[in-house]
Amino acid sequence: MSAPRSILVVGASAAGLATAEALRRKGFHGSLNLLDADAHPPYDRPPLSKQYLAGTWETERLRLRGDEQLASLDATFVREDTAVALDTGERRVRTASGRTYGADAVVIATGLVPRSLPGTAGLAGVHRLRGLDDAARLRTALTADGPLVVVGDGVLGAEIAATARGAGCDVTLVGRGPAPLHGRFGPAVSGLLARLHEEHGVRLRFGAGADVLLGDRGVVSAVALADGRVLPATRVVAAIGSMPATDWLTGSGLTLADGVVCDSRCRAVEGIWAVGDVARFHHEGTGRLTRLENRTNATEQAQCVAADILGDGRPYTPVPYMWTDQYEAKIRVHGLPSAHDEVDVIEGAVDERRFVARYRRLGRVTAILGWNMPKQSRLHRAAHTDDLAGTPATVS
Repeated sequence: MSAPRSILVVGASAAGLATAEALRRKGFHGSLNLLDADAHPPYDRPPLSKQYLAGTWETERLRLRGDEQLASLDATFVREDTAVALDTGERRVRTASGRTYGADAVVIATGLVPRSLPGTAGLAGVHRLRGLDDAARLRTALTADGPLVVVGDGVLGAEIAATARGAGCDVTLVGRGPAPLHGRFGPAVSGLLARLHEEHGVRLRFGAGADVLLGDRGVVSAVALADGRVLPATRVVAAIGSMPATDWLTGSGLTLADGVVCDSRCRAVEGIWAVGDVARFHHEGTGRLTRLENRTNATEQAQCVAADILGDGRPYTPVPYMWTDQYEAKIRVHGLPSAHDEVDVIEGAVDERRFVARYRRLGRVTAILGWNMPKQSRLHRAAHTDDLAGTPATVS
């Protein structure tokens, strides 16, 4: 493919914006359009479940860039218009408004769509958290009285439960596993996280997922669990995971399987790339298809995509990184830990709630986790970079 004269980025959140910025930094001077369904200028999503939901940050602080910085990109931002179809041969995107946008190169950065609980259609008081408008509605709901039930034992559910409890809400956290983030962190760390939530007054109801939501005159009134337990609720948050936003690509000819399947340079087909949460790329360090849902990946992968578009591509072989802040705990994870890994504490002490844990599988370091020891976890990550970049992926 010759050097593009025009580039269309579908999705203007962190990954899409970072791609546009990287393209300009690397010398692209052609036409640059960013298409997004959201009405808001690009904003940061991780604080939505923490600082914004708690009311300590307002909307302006979430913005990834100010008006002058966005203007300096010399790019056209098309907001509140959803992509509905892609013609890969012509590299043209059709939108819900009926408009069509074409370019020499297209970057797919449409992110995720949150899953819904059964029985939610037409039921008031049920929330999901993906975008700023979702977070604003949930923030208002936290000021109401009555029990709040958060369904979901992953990072998002645990963070929302912690934030809501900090706001004084009566909170119950529901999950299928034995403890929050058990599948990712394993029994020792997830058990400590469970104790932390209980110490702050969150009721944990684990071992069974939500079967259906019950309502009274159109408003949610309870959550019925699969094991027969019924939890009263005046508000419910569904944090049961998300799916890559790829429905609009059906019929495009792209390979869609838990995301847009790409090569090691994040190319889906000639002239089409994917970046961020929606991209499932070939990781040459592991030999596996990998999709990463975190803010750091969005930024790092964007650099790879921009370079490849401009003819200087290299394989994308990141060390996965994620973080979560809950109450006084700041947890930082390098690599891809699993509940089945061997875990040992290599610095600090679990009882003191300041430690670095090392995860190993088949003699290889798979992850480094720091609990209130961010600097130390980075140092240990540096000592195991080769192993961590070649960690067998947990998603294939």
